Amino acid sequence: MKTSAVAFIAVLLFAVIAVAQKNEHYNSPLYSPRKYDPSVGTANGIPEPLKKVGIEQKLGAKLPLESVFKDEDGNAVRLGDLFSSGRPVILTFVYFECPMLCNQVLNGLTGSLKGVSLNAGKDFDVIALSFDSSENNKSGLAKNKKASYMERYGRPGTESGWHFLTGDEGAIKAVTETAGFSFEWDERSEQFAHASAIIIVTPDGAISRYLYGIDYAPRDVRLGLVESAENKIGNVADQLLLYCYHYDPSTGKYGFAILSVLRGAAVLTLFGMGLMGFVFWRRSKGRRSDPDGPDSTGN
Repeated sequence: MKTSAVAFIAVLLFAVIAVAQKNEHYNSPLYSPRKYDPSVGTANGIPEPLKKVGIEQKLGAKLPLESVFKDEDGNAVRLGDLFSSGRPVILTFVYFECPMLCNQVLNGLTGSLKGVSLNAGKDFDVIALSFDSSENNKSGLAKNKKASYMERYGRPGTESGWHFLTGDEGAIKAVTETAGFSFEWDERSEQFAHASAIIIVTPDGAISRYLYGIDYAPRDVRLGLVESAENKIGNVADQLLLYCYHYDPSTGKYGFAILSVLRGAAVLTLFGMGLMGFVFWRRSKGRRSDPDGPDSTGN
């Protein structure tokens, strides 16, 4: 029994360590929670606007919910009204006439959400906020953008959970500065220079998670939403995953929490060993107490 238990523990530990190493490689740091400095590790002559953009994590900061924007139908909407449902919100800063990166951000977000069983408008909301104030006066731009991504998302009845907003410079600045998102107009390319990420916000408007890049793992998005909603959405499996994975601000991802898993494995191992010992003890006790059982000669 002792040999079997030791072998079982060894195999379990090797398996846990192997999974942890795999996740560590997968979650290698690509982004820093500090403001991104494009001049690091690049050749000289980097465009000046790129040196001024980035995302500085401000976890826990409260968005200025009193700020007023226009929705895709041209109606004035207070940002706080989009949080009145009590659902977490996925916020992304884009501009709708962006020729490259913004489309990749929205494509990546939509593709990720298609892999999540939670539904926009029921479990969470999405806000795509244009940081180009000139788009505030371009009729139909936000509406057409929303229609395009509703078709891509492909879940009828979720339209109320998606919001494509434009605003004036003051309202935009209030939100982007609170979120630590900076951008710069590049005269040479006639485009905005900016970083890419989605931000998960709690139902009361506090910044909870940053997920960087243009490709967001559905697992990370789902766990971020479940955590930000204080476990009011999701299921038991999500709670178990949150026990095994934790958010790492340095990578903007959910990494494998090896210590939690090792503790859980140790508890299960001890429980299993105790159960096996109890079973053997009961069997041994039963043999000794059976007066009609076979004698030492087998008769």
